Amino acid sequence: MSGEEARRLAEVRVGENESFESALRRFNKKIQQSGILAEARRREHYEKPSVKRKRKEAKKRKVTRE
Repeated sequence: MSGEEARRLAEVRVGENESFESALRRFNKKIQQSGILAEARRREHYEKPSVKRKRKEAKKRKVTRE
């Protein structure tokens, strides 16, 4: 994700005859695909650099194994 893309907020325009529920579903899908929700959960609590490094290494091992 580029820097500009990361700063951009998810936006969903509601159609005239569209229900709130369907607009909400589209919004939720959009934020999941953009990774906003995952990043917010990841930044919810401080993560020590050593823990970050271990998580990054584990992810790297997992990718190379597949």
